[in-house]
Amino acid sequence: MIKTNAMRLLDAKKIPYESFTYPPEITDGELVARELGEDPFSVFKTLVAVSDKGEHLVFCVPVCATLDLKKAAKAAGAKSVAMLRQRELEPLTGYVHGGCSPVGMKKRFRTFLDESAASLCAVYVSAGRLGCQMKLSPAELAKFCGASFAPLALL
Repeated sequence: MIKTNAMRLLDAKKIPYESFTYPPEITDGELVARELGEDPFSVFKTLVAVSDKGEHLVFCVPVCATLDLKKAAKAAGAKSVAMLRQRELEPLTGYVHGGCSPVGMKKRFRTFLDESAASLCAVYVSAGRLGCQMKLSPAELAKFCGASFAPLALL
């Protein structure tokens, strides 16, 4: 498997992870979880939003859930947040829609993981390329990204 930038960054910090591939044409998160043979509550999608003050924020929630924008705003201490326009994602983060990882964006943004991740032994997040996921400790992921755990998901 080809190493992604996200994997190289984790390697550099000696953070253990496992990488997995699946057909890149599978873009639905729950189908990705099924392809990996995992519970959709342990596979997380990475979403980028912008606050009412123009701050870019990163939120990771289970693929079977929706980001609750009110909870996201509260976690970030903002009045409101809105999802980033899809066309703005790659220039801002360096990642394409469906392959966005919380690890290795062009800039470091405040990052939040849904509180459900804290109770899991491992979570899956994109490795920064379509068809590629990384499995790692949520505590290690949070530490690397400087992320906070917060209630974010609307199930």
